[in-house]
Amino acid sequence: MQSFMKQLLSGHSPRSGLWAALVTVTIWTAFIIIARASAQHTLLPLDITWARIVGASVILLPWSWWTVRQQRRVQPHTGSFGGLSPLPWRITVVTGFFGGFAYAVFAYSGFFFAPAAHGSVLMPGSLPLWTSVLAVFLLGERLHGYRLLGLAMILSGDLLVGGSSLWHAFDGGTVWIGDLLFMAASACWSTYSVLSRRYQLQPVPATMAITCFAFFSFVPLYALLCSVGVLTTHLWTAPWQEVLWQALFQGGGSVVLSGISFTLMIRAYGPVRSTMLTSLVPGLSAVGAVFWLGEPLSWQVLLGLSLVTLGIVFGVQTPRSVSWKPAA
Repeated sequence: MQSFMKQLLSGHSPRSGLWAALVTVTIWTAFIIIARASAQHTLLPLDITWARIVGASVILLPWSWWTVRQQRRVQPHTGSFGGLSPLPWRITVVTGFFGGFAYAVFAYSGFFFAPAAHGSVLMPGSLPLWTSVLAVFLLGERLHGYRLLGLAMILSGDLLVGGSSLWHAFDGGTVWIGDLLFMAASACWSTYSVLSRRYQLQPVPATMAITCFAFFSFVPLYALLCSVGVLTTHLWTAPWQEVLWQALFQGGGSVVLSGISFTLMIRAYGPVRSTMLTSLVPGLSAVGAVFWLGEPLSWQVLLGLSLVTLGIVFGVQTPRSVSWKPAA
């Protein structure tokens, strides 16, 4: 059993890649459905953000403190935030703001205005679009033909979904607000991803760092604004089971478990095949919302979903070939 777990966590077992892919796709899909379903319950968007950050912090901050403590035996000035972040102060703040603070606020707020299918298209589906644009300016990357084709498909799908809701804004609709929040969340996560590449961050220390910043920034700020009456919270009136569930799934599952499983999937399959696997998420979450939440799928959403999924597949191709062979 111990040898199997070591192989699984190392990413070198044939089973590890399969399990990692299943866990990642499942959690990413469930995140969208559960976040949308949560809009029908007691907690408010920022309450769920609080539960996500606290749930992840309970697991990651002690782990990070122990890791930094071990590293400081060799390098005394390692880490920041009192040894609770393994990264330097400036990198912790910048990546933590986009990947820990802003992303969660925008994402959970979006589900209180727009259906899950819109979140499926505009959040995970738009990540390659935002990431490619930011990589051009921040990393100096160049876009080749197949990648441009894929990005054009993603943009077309986004316009089909977001454009239709924006048109209905003139009729008093509010779905467009959620769509804009989803796009903002996707842009924040893409910024965090590009910054992680720029600083060459490892996934687990980076996840520890963004959780640390979110804990020391969002949690006290939210408590202060609620205590003076600027914001409203349902944390103290909601059933404790609901709060605990959100902390376990959004924090322990979406942040910690999927972060580790995604890293193992990248190690097992490489970035190209891994991105193709995660392209299943928009379609699965949209279909799941139909069965679990009873949400309808309009032809604009279906067509936009198809374009975004195809755009992801085309967008990860190498310049010389459109085959599904992973990059060496």
